[in-house]
Amino acid sequence: MPLYDFVCRACGREFEALVRPQDAPPACPACRSADLTRQVSSFALSTDERREAAALTSRKRQIAGRKDALIAEEEARQHHDD
Repeated sequence: MPLYDFVCRACGREFEALVRPQDAPPACPACRSADLTRQVSSFALSTDERREAAALTSRKRQIAGRKDALIAEEEARQHHDD
């Protein structure tokens, strides 16, 4: 089964999906929109540089996600104290 990269035009989320010819087009896992752009797929290569870049990107996403959660917790705490 081919693995394709997609970008949702509605919310901007990037994701991968396994797509077979007989299946319906995928939907965005975040907003369920079918308004997608299929990205040019790259070859699967495993190099030290790619692994390091992937790890760095993953860490940045985790930090950004945790930052949003911390801000939401603080706002909830402030709202509760009022």
